[in-house]
Amino acid sequence: MWLDRLSGTSTPTPRPNASSTPQSRSYSPVPRKSSRLLPQAGPQRPNFSPRSSSLSIASNDSTTSLLGNSRKPTDSSSSNLRSTTLTYSDPIQVLDKLLDIDLESSLAANKDGIWGNDELQGYVDFTGLTLHEFVQGDVVNESQVSEALTATKCWYSAIDNVVFNTNQAYTDEIDKARFEDLHQSIRACNDILNSVELNLTSFQNDLGDVSAEIETLRARSTTLSSRLENRKVVEHGLTPVVEEITVSQSIVKTISEGDIDETWIFALNVVGKWSKALSTKEIEAHNIKSVADLRPMRDQLVNIAIERIRDFLVAQIKALRSPNINAQIVQQRHFIRYKDLFAFLWNHHQTLAEEIGQAYMNTMRWYYLNHFTRYERALSKVKIHVIDKHDVLGNDDSPRKSTLLTSSKAAGPPHDAFSLGRRNDILTTSNQAALPSHLAEEDTATHYLEFPFRNFNLALIDNICAEYSFLTAFFSPSLSFQTVARYFNYIFSPTFELGHNLTKSLVSETFDSFGLLLCVRLNQKFNFKLQRHKIPVGDSYINGTNMLLWPRFQVIMDLHCESVRKLTSNLPSAPPTSKAELAKQSAAPSFMAQRFGQLIQGILELSKETGDDEPVSTSLARLRSALETFLARVAKSIDGQRKRERFLENSFSLILTIIGDAQGKLATEQRFQIQAMMTASQDTK
Repeated sequence: MWLDRLSGTSTPTPRPNASSTPQSRSYSPVPRKSSRLLPQAGPQRPNFSPRSSSLSIASNDSTTSLLGNSRKPTDSSSSNLRSTTLTYSDPIQVLDKLLDIDLESSLAANKDGIWGNDELQGYVDFTGLTLHEFVQGDVVNESQVSEALTATKCWYSAIDNVVFNTNQAYTDEIDKARFEDLHQSIRACNDILNSVELNLTSFQNDLGDVSAEIETLRARSTTLSSRLENRKVVEHGLTPVVEEITVSQSIVKTISEGDIDETWIFALNVVGKWSKALSTKEIEAHNIKSVADLRPMRDQLVNIAIERIRDFLVAQIKALRSPNINAQIVQQRHFIRYKDLFAFLWNHHQTLAEEIGQAYMNTMRWYYLNHFTRYERALSKVKIHVIDKHDVLGNDDSPRKSTLLTSSKAAGPPHDAFSLGRRNDILTTSNQAALPSHLAEEDTATHYLEFPFRNFNLALIDNICAEYSFLTAFFSPSLSFQTVARYFNYIFSPTFELGHNLTKSLVSETFDSFGLLLCVRLNQKFNFKLQRHKIPVGDSYINGTNMLLWPRFQVIMDLHCESVRKLTSNLPSAPPTSKAELAKQSAAPSFMAQRFGQLIQGILELSKETGDDEPVSTSLARLRSALETFLARVAKSIDGQRKRERFLENSFSLILTIIGDAQGKLATEQRFQIQAMMTASQDTK
């Protein structure tokens, strides 16, 4: 094919740049020949058949046909111009596909024969043939084909220039629209900045006004702070003084109209402090007008409080005289609970306070005397074992038995005057309460004398502790302890006398040495109780009771010794001469040894915790000496030395056996003395 020859004979040259202008192209020096491919001269363009196509670059149809697939339609709006990008295919490649030849090599070989833009103005006469037919026709020579191809290349180069210019125009339009938008944005920003500037100017003016107001407020704050500090200094100095000389209206109303309770007591204490402060201010400065103005109101309020206190205390004192009233309940609920009443009364009206105290003392004096008199009468109805002169150690029982048989008076219940038994349980009993009056009146059992003594004195000691505690709690610190002790003695003096009379009636005629010693030990326990409660005012009663008990105990011990001596004096000093009397003699212990052993065993049991300062040891020494004389006299009346020795040994052994379990220092001493007596009797021939 000629196209192959054209392709093979052509020398490859670089492809001209599509963006270069047509004026820059070099024209071929070979003279152009007329050809059917050249545009026909004439005023009018020839008409083409429907299959022919115009290659004029000025033709709209040709432009539309060639560029229809290479770019998108554009709009006139700036937004479409801004977003549209033209794309098209290389025309040489399009012709290569259409003609199935290598036009690029041919065009490179004939680049000098490329026409300019002026030469391309016209039409190519294809003589009714298609492009393939026109190219393959025999009438067309190689030079014509080459010229036609060169013209086609030039046309497409022109198209490239048009496309480039169009793109450049589009780009310019886009840039213009962008710049216009930017200009509009800048103008809008300028408008906004102008508005912001106006607002900032207005804000600056307002800020200046606010700053001026702040400076004014700061100056006022400084002035107020200075005034406040000055006021605090003045208030700090005046507040204590004002609080001392003033009292609230609620306090005045409470004192005048309120019930007497804890709130009233609180208000009374406030009034007391207020009155004391006013009195102090009057002494310190006489020209304070506020103090002088408050004095009448102070006096009136204090008088109202004194009047109400007097009525309240008198009512409570009257309540103590009610029948079957418990004085301790009234004392705790109405006196101790409101003890500040008497203190206020003593500070503001001592005469009235002393009268109230005297009324209380008279009432309680009557109260205790009345109740303990009734209690003493109830205890006097309790049956007591009678231990009289017939129950002494040296007395024989046969005369007493005959006396009881011939007496018209009914005998009491049986008892052993020389055996302690369980009578000492009264010292260690867990029952710390006294027997009530109604139970004492109904009690039908027979007791020993320590029973009424314990119950009466236990009740008395309990009331002594309660009353003294009340007096010290209610009347002090207004009254001194000496005054309180004087009040106490005035209240209890008749009751103490009643207790001493009861003790005297119990022990004056009795011969019960155990009962007396038990009363002594009970009295010591009561004394220890008073000492634990730190109540010294009961010492006089305790000492008075001891003065009644110990002398009577010594008298009874002396009576025992005297009875033994009398019995000893009646014994024969020599053995009998008749055989019948000699046959009756025995080495068995004497009845006196058993009585003596039981007596001192009971005394030692009640004295196991005592010292040497009591008269018990002296009394036992006298009684032991009398017993030794009695046993020696009895031994002399026994015939035979051996028999006498066994009699003495058996008697002393019996005594040692009876007191063998006794404890304490005094018991040890007595066992030693009796052992020495037994040893001495064995050594005597």
